[in-house]
Amino acid sequence: MSNKTFYTVLLCFFSTLQFLAQQKSLQGKITNNTDIEGIHVLNTFSRYNTITNENGHFSIGVKPQDTLLFSSIKYMPEKVVVTDAIFEKGVITVKLTEIVNELDEVFLEPNLSGNIAADLKKIKTEKPINFDDVGIPGFKGEPEEKIVPLYFVVTPVSVDIEALYKYISGYYKELKIRRRWEIENNAVAQMLNYYTLSFFTTTYGIPENRVYDFLLFCAETTQIESDFKKEKYGNVLLVLDEKAKIYAERLSEENKK
Repeated sequence: MSNKTFYTVLLCFFSTLQFLAQQKSLQGKITNNTDIEGIHVLNTFSRYNTITNENGHFSIGVKPQDTLLFSSIKYMPEKVVVTDAIFEKGVITVKLTEIVNELDEVFLEPNLSGNIAADLKKIKTEKPINFDDVGIPGFKGEPEEKIVPLYFVVTPVSVDIEALYKYISGYYKELKIRRRWEIENNAVAQMLNYYTLSFFTTTYGIPENRVYDFLLFCAETTQIESDFKKEKYGNVLLVLDEKAKIYAERLSEENKK
């Protein structure tokens, strides 16, 4: 072995040791009072992930300045940066923001008689007309913010200043990414709850802390979301069988490094 090759190998060896020395297992806890089990925790840099236990505790490998993404169908997604102080301490507590469905404001007027039947007759109401009343199909959900096509933003006779700003600032791009992420995240959570964590570890040999990432990989590269939603479970299993082999090869390559 030449001196040049020897020093190259030695440099790689010490670089690997330094990289591993920067990593540690971070112990964490979700401090919310309810629904703290099964919350997904993803290291967006290393792609390692885990889920919280029944007490809201979790453990995940991190390095300084890594970002942890917390997601659940009960809480708003939350990103937390692993600062030097958090890394040195080795412990973190996180309180998530609960998703709240707000009800419309109700006004109580004082001119009620106490007779419910009589008071109800005094209330003026109008029966709303929906798509079913006139026999045509239509969307009944909550409408999303419309992303204006770029060729409509600037025309020979007008300029949509607000839409133009949203294109320039990257707002529309982030909105598209966020919507796609929410769809994938919900699909992964539903599949994980349906099949359970042990199914993926036992059937496909996926490490427990990589199951969430494996399902994201499937969702990003196949039509598994659509098949699962349509209850085409045979197609879902075919995708899992195919992608598990590819994912296992990726894990093997990572372990070699």
